[in-house]
Amino acid sequence: MKLKKEFITYLVSGGITTAVNYLLYAGLLFLHLPYLAANSAAWAGAVLTAYVLNRRWVFHSKRQIAGELASFAALRFVTLIAENILLWLLISRLSVSAFPAKLIVSVVTVTGNYVLCKFGVFKKEVTCHG
Repeated sequence: MKLKKEFITYLVSGGITTAVNYLLYAGLLFLHLPYLAANSAAWAGAVLTAYVLNRRWVFHSKRQIAGELASFAALRFVTLIAENILLWLLISRLSVSAFPAKLIVSVVTVTGNYVLCKFGVFKKEVTCHG
């Protein structure tokens, strides 16, 4: 039951994070920023939002913030690279519009981010009693 609650809270916090990401991306595109720059800046805002929500609400972490945030951002950076490559392929090579391309790419990044958080950043430490 706990895993189900964790997954549901992850989905809700992911929805909030995704909204932050899309709003920043759309706003920066509206200001005529190139799509990869807009995506990278939106990523930074979304990473900060996701970290706070994941730490407090989803995984209830008690670890030191500085190291955990650095680990979180580093793992998310992997998905930023994948996202930018996929956006470039869809937009520059396949002529998909910037916003629909972002929606398509999000399926890959949301899945990747959950796995990286669950088994990387916020994994439970094993303690030995005895």
